[in-house]
Amino acid sequence: MHPPDSSHPLLQLLWLLVLAIPIACIAWTVTHEEVFREPREYCARRSQACRSLLQRKFFLLFTCEFCFSHYVTALFLWLTRFKLLLDDWRGYVLSFFALVFIANTYTSLYGRVRVEINVERTELKAKQQEVERNDDKADQKQ
Repeated sequence: MHPPDSSHPLLQLLWLLVLAIPIACIAWTVTHEEVFREPREYCARRSQACRSLLQRKFFLLFTCEFCFSHYVTALFLWLTRFKLLLDDWRGYVLSFFALVFIANTYTSLYGRVRVEINVERTELKAKQQEVERNDDKADQKQ
Protein backbone atom coordinates (compact mmCIF):
# COMPACT_ATOMS: atom_id res chain seq x y z
CA MET A 1 0.00 0.00 0.00
CA HIS A 2 1.31 3.43 -0.92
CA PRO A 3 0.71 6.52 1.17
CA PRO A 4 -2.38 8.58 0.41
CA ASP A 5 -2.46 11.39 -2.11
CA SER A 6 -3.44 14.96 -1.30
CA SER A 7 -7.13 14.22 -1.79
CA HIS A 8 -7.27 12.47 1.61
CA PRO A 9 -6.12 15.07 4.20
CA LEU A 10 -7.32 13.15 7.27
CA LEU A 11 -5.59 10.00 6.09
CA GLN A 12 -2.46 12.03 5.45
CA LEU A 13 -2.61 13.39 8.99
CA LEU A 14 -2.87 9.85 10.31
CA TRP A 15 0.14 8.80 8.21
CA LEU A 16 2.06 11.80 9.49
CA LEU A 17 1.34 11.01 13.15
CA VAL A 18 2.03 7.30 12.73
CA LEU A 19 5.18 7.59 10.60
CA ALA A 20 6.69 9.95 13.17
CA ILE A 21 6.51 7.21 15.84
CA PRO A 22 9.14 4.84 14.41
CA ILE A 23 11.28 7.83 13.41
CA ALA A 24 11.22 9.07 17.00
CA CYS A 25 11.86 5.57 18.38
CA ILE A 26 14.88 4.99 16.16
CA ALA A 27 16.34 8.45 16.77
CA TRP A 28 15.91 8.13 20.55
CA THR A 29 17.25 4.59 20.72
CA VAL A 30 20.41 5.34 18.75
CA THR A 31 21.15 8.61 20.58
CA HIS A 32 20.14 7.69 24.17
CA GLU A 33 19.73 4.02 24.97
CA GLU A 34 22.31 1.72 26.50
CA VAL A 35 22.37 -0.69 23.56
CA PHE A 36 24.15 1.96 21.45
CA ARG A 37 26.24 3.49 24.25
CA GLU A 38 29.67 2.37 23.02
CA PRO A 39 29.19 3.44 19.37
CA ARG A 40 27.63 6.71 20.58
CA GLU A 41 30.58 7.42 22.91
CA TYR A 42 32.97 6.67 20.05
CA CYS A 43 31.06 9.06 17.79
CA ALA A 44 31.04 11.73 20.52
CA ARG A 45 34.83 11.47 20.86
CA ARG A 46 35.30 11.57 17.09
CA SER A 47 32.94 14.56 16.76
CA GLN A 48 35.35 16.53 18.94
CA ALA A 49 38.68 15.07 17.81
CA CYS A 50 38.45 14.95 14.01
CA ARG A 51 40.33 17.64 12.13
CA SER A 52 37.85 17.89 9.28
CA LEU A 53 34.62 19.83 9.88
CA LEU A 54 32.75 17.36 7.70
CA GLN A 55 33.98 14.41 9.78
CA ARG A 56 33.11 16.15 13.05
CA LYS A 57 29.58 16.88 11.84
CA PHE A 58 29.16 13.33 10.53
CA PHE A 59 29.99 11.81 13.92
CA LEU A 60 27.84 14.38 15.72
CA LEU A 61 24.79 13.00 13.89
CA PHE A 62 24.83 9.86 16.03
CA THR A 63 24.81 11.76 19.33
CA CYS A 64 21.94 14.21 18.74
CA GLU A 65 18.38 12.91 18.36
CA PHE A 66 17.28 16.06 16.55
CA CYS A 67 20.07 15.78 13.95
CA PHE A 68 19.72 12.03 13.59
CA SER A 69 15.94 12.27 13.15
CA HIS A 70 16.46 14.15 9.88
CA TYR A 71 18.33 11.20 8.39
CA VAL A 72 15.85 8.67 9.73
CA THR A 73 13.05 10.77 8.26
CA ALA A 74 14.76 10.84 4.87
CA LEU A 75 15.03 7.04 5.00
CA PHE A 76 11.34 6.68 5.88
CA LEU A 77 10.33 9.05 3.08
CA TRP A 78 12.36 6.98 0.66
CA LEU A 79 10.75 3.77 1.96
CA THR A 80 7.16 5.02 2.05
CA ARG A 81 7.10 7.73 -0.64
CA PHE A 82 4.90 9.77 1.72
CA LYS A 83 4.04 13.23 0.39
CA LEU A 84 2.11 15.75 2.44
CA LEU A 85 -0.54 17.95 0.79
CA LEU A 86 1.11 18.15 -2.63
CA ASP A 87 1.76 15.33 -5.10
CA ASP A 88 5.08 16.60 -6.43
CA TRP A 89 8.53 17.20 -4.87
CA ARG A 90 7.08 19.94 -2.65
CA GLY A 91 5.00 17.26 -0.91
CA TYR A 92 8.25 15.50 0.05
CA VAL A 93 9.68 18.74 1.44
CA LEU A 94 6.55 19.41 3.48
CA SER A 95 6.40 15.85 4.76
CA PHE A 96 10.10 15.88 5.61
CA PHE A 97 9.88 18.90 7.91
CA ALA A 98 6.49 17.92 9.33
CA LEU A 99 7.76 14.43 10.20
CA VAL A 100 10.92 15.80 11.81
CA PHE A 101 8.80 18.21 13.86
CA ILE A 102 6.31 15.58 15.03
CA ALA A 103 9.03 12.99 15.73
CA ASN A 104 11.00 15.47 17.81
CA THR A 105 7.85 16.46 19.67
CA TYR A 106 7.37 12.78 20.51
CA THR A 107 10.99 12.42 21.69
CA SER A 108 10.68 15.56 23.84
CA LEU A 109 7.52 14.24 25.45
CA TYR A 110 9.12 10.85 26.00
CA GLY A 111 12.18 12.47 27.56
CA ARG A 112 10.01 14.45 29.99
CA VAL A 113 7.98 11.38 30.94
CA ARG A 114 11.20 9.44 31.54
CA VAL A 115 12.53 12.15 33.83
CA GLU A 116 9.26 12.20 35.78
CA ILE A 117 9.32 8.41 36.14
CA ASN A 118 12.93 8.51 37.38
CA VAL A 119 12.06 11.23 39.91
CA GLU A 120 9.10 9.19 41.16
CA ARG A 121 11.26 6.06 41.46
CA THR A 122 13.91 7.98 43.39
CA GLU A 123 11.30 9.47 45.73
CA LEU A 124 9.70 6.06 46.25
CA LYS A 125 13.06 4.47 47.01
CA ALA A 126 13.85 7.23 49.54
CA LYS A 127 10.46 6.73 51.22
CA GLN A 128 10.99 2.96 51.36
CA GLN A 129 14.40 3.45 52.96
CA GLU A 130 12.89 5.85 55.50
CA VAL A 131 10.16 3.34 56.38
CA GLU A 132 12.78 0.60 56.75
CA ARG A 133 14.87 2.83 59.05
CA ASN A 134 11.79 3.64 61.14
CA ASP A 135 10.94 -0.09 61.31
CA ASP A 136 14.51 -0.87 62.41
CA LYS A 137 14.33 1.82 65.12
CA ALA A 138 10.98 0.45 66.32
CA ASP A 139 12.44 -3.07 66.44
CA GLN A 140 15.44 -1.85 68.43
CA LYS A 141 13.20 -0.16 71.03
CA GLN A 142 11.30 -3.38 71.64
